[in-house]
Amino acid sequence: MAAARGRAPLGFRRWLRSAAAAPRVCVVGSGPAGFYTAQHILKHHGGAQVDIYEKLPVPFGLVRFGVAPDHPEVKNVINTFTQTARSGRCAYYGNVTVGRDVTVAELRQAYHAVVLSYGAEDNRVLGIPGENLSGVYSARAFVGWYNGLPENRDLDPDLSCETALILGHGNVALDIARILLSPLQLLRKTDITDGSLAALACSKVKRVWLVGRRGPLQVAFTIKELREMINLPGARPVLSPADFTGLEDAVKDALRPRKRLTELMIKTALEKPVQTASPREWGLKFQRSPQEVLPTADGRRARGVRMALTRLEGSGDSAKAIPTGDMEELECGLVVSSIGYRSLPLDPAVPFDTQRGIIPNSSGRVEGVPGLYCSGWVKRGPTGVIITTMNDSFGTAQSVLEDLQGSVLDVSTSREGFGAMESILRSRGVRPVSFSDWEKIDAAEVARGKAAGKPREKIVDLQEMLRIIGH
Repeated sequence: MAAARGRAPLGFRRWLRSAAAAPRVCVVGSGPAGFYTAQHILKHHGGAQVDIYEKLPVPFGLVRFGVAPDHPEVKNVINTFTQTARSGRCAYYGNVTVGRDVTVAELRQAYHAVVLSYGAEDNRVLGIPGENLSGVYSARAFVGWYNGLPENRDLDPDLSCETALILGHGNVALDIARILLSPLQLLRKTDITDGSLAALACSKVKRVWLVGRRGPLQVAFTIKELREMINLPGARPVLSPADFTGLEDAVKDALRPRKRLTELMIKTALEKPVQTASPREWGLKFQRSPQEVLPTADGRRARGVRMALTRLEGSGDSAKAIPTGDMEELECGLVVSSIGYRSLPLDPAVPFDTQRGIIPNSSGRVEGVPGLYCSGWVKRGPTGVIITTMNDSFGTAQSVLEDLQGSVLDVSTSREGFGAMESILRSRGVRPVSFSDWEKIDAAEVARGKAAGKPREKIVDLQEMLRIIGH
């Protein structure tokens, strides 16, 4: 009847409404921030088209290259991301570096909204003498090496020493300690790269110290990772009871996660060591601030780190480490700096706060640039776990949806999206990698892994990836 009275049938009206408002959204970066942003927009806007650009041929960012190989359960989010990428309204374009192959200004002309979700591609530096000596590595590079990040495939860390020093008390620091001390038979069943597994098989490292500037109440790692480390076969925890004196009272009113974490450290420190000799050991050192990486006699390699002992001013997370004037030297041949990641500016057209290492924004809306958004670490700084990034990205996606609904973004004129980008990229000799291309690389990795009794054998050579898909 409605159709007879001049109104379009319901199904057609729906199509008309979505066709009239078919916003094209571009997401830069295919890690958790990028995929969660895309997922939320697609779920809550029936007409939106989302294109995801990624500089590598392969997607998933830190889920692939940051999550420890012995934490496969954390990588299950890849299944959700794959569903998003296979959606009829989502497309993936890998092997495209925004800021080099195409500018943000060009993307903004082709899309109604552009979301920058490219993460933190650099690491914070220590800023101390000796930081560039052989044997000193950033956690980002070390994790990238054992996780198959192409840019770190040739890192070749020297593992010929007995003692390693990790600067930092976060989950990444514990990941690295665990990988250095894990029995090989455990690592062989993971997707750790073949090259790093071979290097770890020859490793002489049998002692790992994790050093922090502040005290036990300020550690950033979580109880799951600590418990995993305590229960690591063949490795004995070495925690000094003196470091925990009086903390049982201090932690009484703390939030439950902090309380449980501290209680586990105290319990571990007070436990009598099991009589069976463990070939390897690890420990936590507190209130020590690195001042200098000490060189060997020839001035080329690290032989230790000079530390300033500190005292704490204030309490809880806001406590500050103040040097006491006393010094201590710790001998080691391997130093890994795990003091945080750092985002970099992408394009001169995008505002960037170099002090904080983020794009200035309000609820994900880039300040002073309508239609430009950011999510994830480049929005809030490199903190939190995957679920933190999920909530953060949903927040940015909500801002995009609100701006679409409130006509802040003009969708009355259509935008070409990838249609415009395709000719630009072709003229610059760039061949994007599609999601179905990635699935061919994925299949090749899984097949190689199966032959070796692993979930996959990651391909670490970019040219080899491109050869597999016929690029």
